[in-house]
Amino acid sequence: MGRLLRTLATDVRRKALWCYESDRWSALLRVLLTDGTLAMVLYRLMQWARRWRLAPLEMLFSKANAILSNCIIGRGAEFGPGLVLIHATGIVINGQVRGGSDISIEHQVTIGAERRSSPVLGDGVFIGAGAKILGAVTIGDGARIGANAVVVHDVPAYCTVVGIPARVVRQRRPEGVFEASLIESETLPRGSVLQPNATD
Repeated sequence: MGRLLRTLATDVRRKALWCYESDRWSALLRVLLTDGTLAMVLYRLMQWARRWRLAPLEMLFSKANAILSNCIIGRGAEFGPGLVLIHATGIVINGQVRGGSDISIEHQVTIGAERRSSPVLGDGVFIGAGAKILGAVTIGDGARIGANAVVVHDVPAYCTVVGIPARVVRQRRPEGVFEASLIESETLPRGSVLQPNATD
């Protein structure tokens, strides 16, 4: 139970920082009433019940999330601390998905399996509204998936992808110092990554 509470506290604090740029008590209380927070709590309860092999409770929390939040997260899905569901409506996540810490997900996102293989997400990933991530793809740390993008290939770390199918349009260093647009991205091979100049 202690682990559950610590994880929930991390999730709520990070959402407060996202929504209100503050983690004071007033912001934490406000974020408890925002859209998506109930879905986050129900998911963590489902995860806790699964860990303790409480299958009836696990199923109950899963169904409650679908009914109350219109959010479907498969019972085996695993995400690290700092998960933020900015808006939960229409989110569908396969039960085999594995995600790292500090992942942010907008509404109408699908993270689904193809041929029984599901995506793996790194730490600090942002997924925009309506995006689809399908099949045995790996999303690198710090990647950003644009709204309505359809991702069917691996996304390198610290890259931004957009479009159908998704292509890399921007890459940045982990510290955020380097950032450049791929002006002619349509002419580059799929999955190409922009490399910084040697003088940078």
